[in-house]
Amino acid sequence: MVSLNLLAVGKEIIELMRELYPICRSITGNGYRETMQIMKKHIPLEIREIPSGTRVFDWIVPKEWNIRDAYIKNMNGDKIVDFQKSNLHVLNYSIPINTRITFAELKEHLHTLPENKNWIPYRTSYYKENWGFCITHRQLESMEDIEYEVSIDSSLEDGHLTYGEFFIKGELEDEFLISCHCCHPSLCNDNLSGMALASELAKHLYNQRKLRYSYRFLFIPGTIGSIVWLSLNERTVHKIKHGLVIACVGDPGIMHYKKTRRGDAEIDKVVVHMLSHSGQNYKILEFSPYGYDERQYSSPGFDLPVGSLTRSPHGSFPEYHTSADNLDFIKEESLGDSFLKYIEVIQIIENNRKYINTNPKGEPQLGKRGLYDAFGGRKDSGTYELSLLWVLNFSDGKNSLLDIAERSGINFKIINEAANALFDCGLLVASE
Repeated sequence: MVSLNLLAVGKEIIELMRELYPICRSITGNGYRETMQIMKKHIPLEIREIPSGTRVFDWIVPKEWNIRDAYIKNMNGDKIVDFQKSNLHVLNYSIPINTRITFAELKEHLHTLPENKNWIPYRTSYYKENWGFCITHRQLESMEDIEYEVSIDSSLEDGHLTYGEFFIKGELEDEFLISCHCCHPSLCNDNLSGMALASELAKHLYNQRKLRYSYRFLFIPGTIGSIVWLSLNERTVHKIKHGLVIACVGDPGIMHYKKTRRGDAEIDKVVVHMLSHSGQNYKILEFSPYGYDERQYSSPGFDLPVGSLTRSPHGSFPEYHTSADNLDFIKEESLGDSFLKYIEVIQIIENNRKYINTNPKGEPQLGKRGLYDAFGGRKDSGTYELSLLWVLNFSDGKNSLLDIAERSGINFKIINEAANALFDCGLLVASE
């Protein structure tokens, strides 16, 4: 296993989140571009722009949205709602407006959370032109004037959809896809945590001397971004053999894994094995066509083996899509632990090979090859010695190391270590 200072990793991830937190992002616009430029300082992203009006399957790339300011003023001219204090205050993708309006009319455009009166909700209107403000319920209860001045200094016009892509070439053309949505404004768990964790993973893999698989990282706006990418890369998506969507990885909840549409893909087996040997509580979720971009990658026309590894899933924590999903909600130790889980998944994928036993007639003598003595001081020496026998017995070119780990009940890390030792002394050869 890679030696990592997980708390240091968590701190590094959260520092990037702090830098990105103030930016007002959406599915298009300058906030998204600014975010990608910051990410580019950490990893060599390719930034791509797709014009508004471009047809992508059944969708059309929308007009670009930008916002400069917004507020509500009372009859005394005081700003009682101010976009500069929280970018969540404006309904994302609001059309411009500048007028005086009665409270009765204004109320139709106000969004609150009566159950959490001090939190601001996050709401959007991407594909239907509208305007609105998101405020605390306490603010709503304090509004007593008959009339208010409302202003949203925004634009909705032809422009581009922006996304970032980073590719790391491995020995194989086969790819491991790691995707995260980057379209939310000042929301931390969903999904600054996923963006920053993906960046840290990309840096870690980029610095590896040797990778078996190629790795493709996508930093996209939710839903429309994955549809755009699939439309542009339809001829080559068959190279994706494994994939994970990263979101909600910074909260203190247990790990959750949502399976691929297939339900029995290699990535499904790898993640379940990793979690079952983690010593921590976890939960496995079956696939459903609702959630993040895994549902686009898993649409029947592609059926790519892409799952989603999160902590608390979307909608399952009260802070979800509210101003309470802030930097105080995120835990450095959770980010470090999530990073480790992703690294362990990647390590299994990288090392999950099939071998052939070169001495299959009876059990070869392991003692004379030093395989028993070399690890005599190990605390798990009994398990390790047993793993040698398991690997030898099932290395027939048909069973992968993960198959052997699952059948034996032994952690993949130990099975892989045994296979490496057997390979080094000539008792195994690769079958692929």
